[in-house]
Amino acid sequence: MTALATTLQAFFTDRLIRQRQVSPNTISAYRDTLRLFLVFAAAQARKEPSRLEFDDLDAPLVGAFLNHLEQQRKNSARSRNARLAAIRALFRYAALRHPELSALIERVLAIPPKRFEKKLVTFLTEEEVSALLVASDRTTRTGRRDHALFGLAAQTGLRISELIGLRCADVHLGSGAHISCLGKGRKQRITPLTTGMVAVMRAWLLESGCQPERPVFTTQTGNSLSRDALEHRLAKYVEIARADCPTLRQKTVTMHVLRHTAAMRLLHAGIDTSVIALWLGHEQIETTQIYLHADLAIKERALAKTNPPQATPGRYRPSDKLLAFLEAL
Repeated sequence: MTALATTLQAFFTDRLIRQRQVSPNTISAYRDTLRLFLVFAAAQARKEPSRLEFDDLDAPLVGAFLNHLEQQRKNSARSRNARLAAIRALFRYAALRHPELSALIERVLAIPPKRFEKKLVTFLTEEEVSALLVASDRTTRTGRRDHALFGLAAQTGLRISELIGLRCADVHLGSGAHISCLGKGRKQRITPLTTGMVAVMRAWLLESGCQPERPVFTTQTGNSLSRDALEHRLAKYVEIARADCPTLRQKTVTMHVLRHTAAMRLLHAGIDTSVIALWLGHEQIETTQIYLHADLAIKERALAKTNPPQATPGRYRPSDKLLAFLEAL
């Protein structure tokens, strides 16, 4: 086998699985990226993927692959950057095993991520959340399950993978009611529940006859729900809710929007962003700053507290010839 092939295998088995113990979702993301990359490189070098060497994967080829993702596969800049991050992770690992390739590896690692326009996050108002939850038909078991599921998502801000992986033993409804989950990055965290959510979850667990190791939310056959199933169910209820709540017609609502909604609820309640970061399981508090940018109400309150000086408008006139020269440019 080539040096590239052995390094690639060790990257997954040794680096990602044994050392870092990353989640299955991370393994899948890296696998898909590197599979696309190797197929592209093999076509360019006219070799079988198993015969590729590191010399075939230089910086110009990586750049061509990134352009291919955007132009041919129509990937967004965000997806392009995620693919680049996976490739860079492989090359950083290769640098430890093959110091003789340091020059080639450094050129690949020097490829910067692409800047892109960051849109404000979408979130639901209290009226929109209420309309969404009312849309579920609670005369049926499926409707009661969905009412509990989407209500829990909007209150706790759990990720879709965390909702799917939630076990009955993770739901604690006694004193200090909370949800315990293993989140992204294998971080264990607990999220408190409101009294209303406790009542909904207690009724659902009683109805479903939930056993400690069984998923909280399942299909009618008892299997775990999929991501696509959750998004499909949510889209159905959003369409129903739009009839009574016209503001939903201007919004694209996904499961992640419910997570944003939980964060914005906390922000409107005056909770510090460091606490919100812990609540959501963010690795860095800077990630939580996106909610400050999206909240116009906070900016309006800040503006109301300011006292602009009553200065007479005038034109700035530099007092120095050098400053005058710079001002005239």
